[in-house]
Amino acid sequence: MTIDFSKSDGLVPVIIQDEKTLEVLMLGYMNEEAFEKTKAIGKVTFFSRSKNRLWTKGEESGNFLYVKNISLDCDADTLLIKADAVGPTCHTGSRSCFKTNYNQNFLFKLEEIIADRYKNPVEGSYVNKLRAKGLNKIAQKVGEEGVETVIAALNETEHDFINESSDLLFHLLVLLREKNITLETLAKNLENRHQ
Repeated sequence: MTIDFSKSDGLVPVIIQDEKTLEVLMLGYMNEEAFEKTKAIGKVTFFSRSKNRLWTKGEESGNFLYVKNISLDCDADTLLIKADAVGPTCHTGSRSCFKTNYNQNFLFKLEEIIADRYKNPVEGSYVNKLRAKGLNKIAQKVGEEGVETVIAALNETEHDFINESSDLLFHLLVLLREKNITLETLAKNLENRHQ
């Protein structure tokens, strides 16, 4: 990867994107030294224009950005880093530095929460109660919620339909986790079928 650091006084803009949800978390700048340190330690390190020094995101807060993938744009002067964000990214305490009305990718976050319940069971958690009943019960719940969604679509209010559809998606996510299949796998399959 050959980055053109010559265009903007040795700095290139760096867009940070959540690895799972693809939500844009922040924009920063790197010089060559910051880029090399980022690669070396696996944590996003910027060149702080206000502090005039290297700055590893999270060095004070503990809210590190762990690098998962680095891409260079077509002009070789902008980076896109997909990262695993620990805690909020913005200094205000928000997940992202960009104010959005809602997280349109919450399904990916919910997938992470369900996976965490599998790895770290929480007493009283609905996911763990359902998991304890086994694959057959989880699959049965998906079927029940599917029927309830159809009934709501045909005979009930929009609010009821939204609630039943949400229940269906939630239980499908639990079933996918039980079968060790991710939303990414489904998305790739749908993309391939579309082509």
